[in-house]
Amino acid sequence: MVDPVPELRFAGRSLAAELDRVLAGLRRGMFRVGGLFILLAVLVAIFSSLMPATFPRITTLQAMMFQLPELGLLSLAMTIPLISGGINLAIIATANAAGLLMAWILTAAMPYDASGATLALWLVAALVAGLVLCIVAGVLTGLMIAALGVHPILVTLGTMTLLHGFSIYFTRGRTLSGFPNLLIQISNDTILGVPISFVLFVVVAILVHVLLTQTALGVRIHMIGSNLEATRYSGVDTTRVQIWVYVLSSLLCFLASVVMMARFNSAGADIAGSYLLITILAAILGGIDPSGGFGRTGGLFVALWILQTIASGFNLMNISPHLKLASWGFILLLVMATKRVVTTWQTR
Repeated sequence: MVDPVPELRFAGRSLAAELDRVLAGLRRGMFRVGGLFILLAVLVAIFSSLMPATFPRITTLQAMMFQLPELGLLSLAMTIPLISGGINLAIIATANAAGLLMAWILTAAMPYDASGATLALWLVAALVAGLVLCIVAGVLTGLMIAALGVHPILVTLGTMTLLHGFSIYFTRGRTLSGFPNLLIQISNDTILGVPISFVLFVVVAILVHVLLTQTALGVRIHMIGSNLEATRYSGVDTTRVQIWVYVLSSLLCFLASVVMMARFNSAGADIAGSYLLITILAAILGGIDPSGGFGRTGGLFVALWILQTIASGFNLMNISPHLKLASWGFILLLVMATKRVVTTWQTR
């Protein structure tokens, strides 16, 4: 007689209970953004009272919408791995490598006098090349993490160093600039006063939200972040899911690269280097659990507006950007401490 298979338990919970907890959390929307909205409203009120002639203006809002998209897309690229229980330290290096490849095609390979259909074909070829580079980087990163079992920090640190090194060698530390107006318009043109790049970011953020909350892949990403072993024993192909995590992250890096090229009219190995830690800060401030399993893009969206509001307010007040970074860190510590106090109070 064969002995029955013992029930799998994780942290005192059965496998079924663990999976039910993840699914219930997704359905209920465990992380509410009401507190972040209040914080954003307070910041807007403070800066408006301090600078009534400059801050509460449509031009200020439009300037913030011009500046937000690249950081927003990179933060989304960081969010998906964080929810899965991993991390992607190579998002900036991936975006810059893709940008340099596309920039080289548009400035060195493309004929100087290209126009019309020829220019459009070269632009499409550059975009496809950058997209393929990002997909390859995502697949290789995901394979090393999922199939070989190497820790995400080590893999993405290696990927970051590899791509950054190749980018510096390829350009000798120089930046490539001078792109077609058709590309520049992505960042500089507006639709009814709203920058095209911001519209792109909002659409992508909505799609990522739908992916993470309304699709089987999104549920599985949350599941492996909550408990990888429980998810594997439930019959989910965790290797495939983890590969998809880093492919999606790299695809978002590609979009960020296009937006940065259009906004700065240049590409280089060290562009947006300071954004890496800021994307992590924005994700955690927005309610993404750094341990994985939980978090929503709605909170991230509000968190990005909080950081951008502080940056714009300090810039208008001619306050040192270093103090801006310090204030971002203080806001993060304040929010985390408040969450901890509230959670402790609720469990009593």
